[in-house]
Amino acid sequence: MSTHDTVSPVRVKEYLLNLQDRVCKALETADGSAVFIEDAWSREESAGQSEAPALGGGGRSRVLNGGAVFEQAGVNFSHVTGASLPPSATAARPELAGRGFEALGVSLVIHPENPHVPTSHANVRFFIAEKEGEDPVWWFGGGYDLTPYYPVIEDIISWHETARAACEPFGEEVYPQYKEWCDRYFYLRHRQEARGVGGLFFDDLNDGGFERSFEFLKAVGDSYLPAYLPIVDRRKALSWTDQQRQFQLYRRGRYVEFNLVYDRGTLFGLQSGGRTESILMSLPPLVAWRYNWQPEPGSQEAFLYDCLVPRDWLDPDHQR
Repeated sequence: MSTHDTVSPVRVKEYLLNLQDRVCKALETADGSAVFIEDAWSREESAGQSEAPALGGGGRSRVLNGGAVFEQAGVNFSHVTGASLPPSATAARPELAGRGFEALGVSLVIHPENPHVPTSHANVRFFIAEKEGEDPVWWFGGGYDLTPYYPVIEDIISWHETARAACEPFGEEVYPQYKEWCDRYFYLRHRQEARGVGGLFFDDLNDGGFERSFEFLKAVGDSYLPAYLPIVDRRKALSWTDQQRQFQLYRRGRYVEFNLVYDRGTLFGLQSGGRTESILMSLPPLVAWRYNWQPEPGSQEAFLYDCLVPRDWLDPDHQR
């Protein structure tokens, strides 16, 4: 491995801290009212008393509540270390069991109050697993996805156009591959239903070496705000009804179901003895469930379900 391609968790950490700062500042500006409250935390690695592997490290949890636009927004940075990887990280790669690890990432979830403004999620992360006498194993992962309640085709298209533009310098095949992976990942199997209208998802990325993989991570992280904020600006001043608000709360239930049942980041955090408050900041402040509810055919609510069917949003024949 060349010096230029030396694996550098320090550089990744510098980028992630800067990304967290930029995202929080931009979201505060878009909201125009509330600000993020920071909760810096640290954890000394120890044997512990629970069955979960002990963690060291720390992070910065930032949460905005009760804003003019965002009902709750969480933007977390974490850098944790451990003596062994938890089951969620070794299920597909059992050869990594018993390795010490570092995990760095920024994860964010934005829950607007206005039902016309979609919820959005993004995360970018880096893992390195090491064992004495063996080469380190490292990879990047992340992506972002959009979860509208009253979708607008223009918004979905612009979201995917920005995602594709971020991927294009790395090959024409990258966006279709990671878009399709996102559709598969953010899928509630017990509902046979997509969580939203997709975006990008990638994991275990180390092809082409550290530098190229790191550049891709930065391209994805840097494209989140250009993908999301124009949608917020177009929709945040729209009026809404109580019926629309209730539908938003109902659909947020799907978000909770996915995060608690399927989300790898949630499972990794809980199984590794991570900080529960930071792990569960992705959950919305208000949510509702209704027994066996179905939308009226032809209604705005029914249109959402049409949009949840995965398709190529950048193909004009598939946009409606």
